[in-house]
Amino acid sequence: MTLFRVPARRDFRMPQLRRRRRAAIPLLALALLAAVALSLAFGGREISFPALMDAVFSPDTSDQSAVVWGLRAPRTVVGILAGAGFAVAGALIQAVSRNPLAEPGIVGVSAGAGFAVTLAAAVWGIASPSAVAGVAFVGALLTTAVVLAIGRAGRPGGSARMLLAGVAIAAILGGLSTGIALRDTTAFTAVRNWALGSIVATGYDEARVMGLVIAAGVALAFACAPGLNALALGDELAASLGTRAAWVRGAGVVAIALTAGGATALTGGIVFLGLMVPHAMRWIVGPDQRWILATSLLAGPALVLVADVIGRLIAAPGEIPVGVVVAVVGAPVLIAMVRRREVSGL
Repeated sequence: MTLFRVPARRDFRMPQLRRRRRAAIPLLALALLAAVALSLAFGGREISFPALMDAVFSPDTSDQSAVVWGLRAPRTVVGILAGAGFAVAGALIQAVSRNPLAEPGIVGVSAGAGFAVTLAAAVWGIASPSAVAGVAFVGALLTTAVVLAIGRAGRPGGSARMLLAGVAIAAILGGLSTGIALRDTTAFTAVRNWALGSIVATGYDEARVMGLVIAAGVALAFACAPGLNALALGDELAASLGTRAAWVRGAGVVAIALTAGGATALTGGIVFLGLMVPHAMRWIVGPDQRWILATSLLAGPALVLVADVIGRLIAAPGEIPVGVVVAVVGAPVLIAMVRRREVSGL
């Protein structure tokens, strides 16, 4: 019996898919590099490309170097980590649940993290970014564990029960968080900016710790990908191919907790990202989870960084949190994708 090594589904119209797949990774990598350059160059103070290159490769004590390395580089790193975490988690939860409308928030990850931060701010008065990130991650992990225990993934109907449990728990924790925040000004202040999906307040220390967590989740996600391809054929056929469905789903949920929990701890919730990116990648590269995960890993950070730049430019000298921009931009894009004749399926 094997756990993860199972042949992927054969895709129809393979020549067209092969062309898309050959082009997808290089183009998305270039898009991510361009997004990083835009994130470092644009903001309240615009920096020319030659000056940006000098600041990046020859840092000194100038104001431009201070802006690039002290202000924009940390938020760029956080944007890359958060985009990768949410996009990979979205692809995983759709594959594990076999529900194309699933996204990380539906299993209660964001709600659990938000409730933990709100409660800790009200009871212990936490306010520092490090404390907020740590408490949010613990809350995300505990909520995911509870949802998994209720759903009992692997038994008949386990995926449906997991989603229903996630929706119910998210509603309960969201209501409790709102009630606590409205009654406690300290909690409201601590949660307000974090809950909007901002990448501003988090620094290198938090990004270093949560980056390792997200990286572990991504590695586990790629290990699960062949088994998830087999599960898409149905549990009985997957079992005949040597896939242990319960273990694959369990490992997938752990990967979701690590990627989505780490990303939520850094930025709060960024809605639509985990729903929109896997849909777009599935339409481009087909149903093979290995390709969906690889392309989502590049597309998610690029989208977050571009949305962050847009939020800086349209509200200058202030800015709009990236979570708000992604929601505003993502909704029409997702509607346009759904209206296509060939809608991506699982």
